[in-house]
Amino acid sequence: MTLVRLTLFLTALFAATHAFAARQAAPVNESEARLALESILDLWRDGNYDALYERTSITGGGSREAFARRLAGASRRPACCWEKMQEVRVTVRGTDSVSVRATFGLEGGPGGTDHVTRAIRLVREDGVWKAARADILALAGEKRTTYRYVKREGNAGQ
Repeated sequence: MTLVRLTLFLTALFAATHAFAARQAAPVNESEARLALESILDLWRDGNYDALYERTSITGGGSREAFARRLAGASRRPACCWEKMQEVRVTVRGTDSVSVRATFGLEGGPGGTDHVTRAIRLVREDGVWKAARADILALAGEKRTTYRYVKREGNAGQ
């Protein structure tokens, strides 16, 4: 009886190990990650903030509406066409994570199109590449509001 149990246990263990090995993540395709970031920037440029929110990963607080408000009121947005992304370098960070460093063309500056070089983190969630929400907001020129306590002179003890 114990031999039967041992055989069943080993068979189940082998099957689970085999299934886990077969389910390993697909290798990162750098051009796929680059195209995903371009489509994310196009959503932002077109003002499709709901779809853009779905293509971002949670790296900052805030609701969908607050995200849309911040981007709609931002001083910059991606430029069109060839100015959108230049000098692109994709660095693989893990099986589902890359960093895309590029020079981004951003409209809305005082002299027309500004160019900013920075990295955007992308993660693959359920087969879809998503940009870090904080990176998109930083690219837009939006920063998180920070509060600082300032002690006033003359109010001590009141």
